[in-house]
Amino acid sequence: MTARTTYLDGGVHSALRAVGAAAKRGLGDTGLAELVQIRASQLNHCAYCLDMHLGIAREQGVREAQLDLLAAWEEAGEVFDGRVRAALALTEAVTVLTEGFVPDAVWEEAARHFDADALAHLLALIAAINSWNRLMVTRRIPAGGTAW
Repeated sequence: MTARTTYLDGGVHSALRAVGAAAKRGLGDTGLAELVQIRASQLNHCAYCLDMHLGIAREQGVREAQLDLLAAWEEAGEVFDGRVRAALALTEAVTVLTEGFVPDAVWEEAARHFDADALAHLLALIAAINSWNRLMVTRRIPAGGTAW
């Protein structure tokens, strides 16, 4: 695949990086942050982001079983605890918005596992990775690409 364009305004790039970094810091769980970003990237078919975040997840020590089963997390049994499951459900609901909104049950389950501050950071992280996914997929930036 050839990129349609590699141009991205420097201010936009810096702003999105800052949002993602602040959200990760506020969430305080780098492994969970990577799982969320990988799941959103799977749903959005973003090869560039998948390649990058899978590498970061491995560097952060995320278990291979979690990476292997992430696409089927709902069927993966004890591989994902309730907190991770709540974060992944919220990630899917925000990313796909199949019903046009995030269902109350999904939000309430996430709120059971995350305090208001962590939940706000989780939501910001999901929004940031979705923005990156859309920028990369639309411009057709390939996995491992360096000029973007």
